[in-house]
Amino acid sequence: MLKKCALCGKGKLIGKSVVRKGMAKSKGGTGSKIVRSTKRAFLPNLQKMRIFIHNHPRRVFICSKCIKKGNFTKA
Repeated sequence: MLKKCALCGKGKLIGKSVVRKGMAKSKGGTGSKIVRSTKRAFLPNLQKMRIFIHNHPRRVFICSKCIKKGNFTKA
């Protein structure tokens, strides 16, 4: 089960989750500092749909952006 769009190939993106400590300078503190960061994944909004691929109906994952565009033929 791939986590990629069958039409546009949109997949997961890797990013960071940042933890900050300290009061902001504008609020009278010495400024917020980055304490630690952990990796995380940003997943696309995939929906399982039944579409025609090479004149055969298939159940594939399609991102919501492609569904809104309507660049496929429903079966």
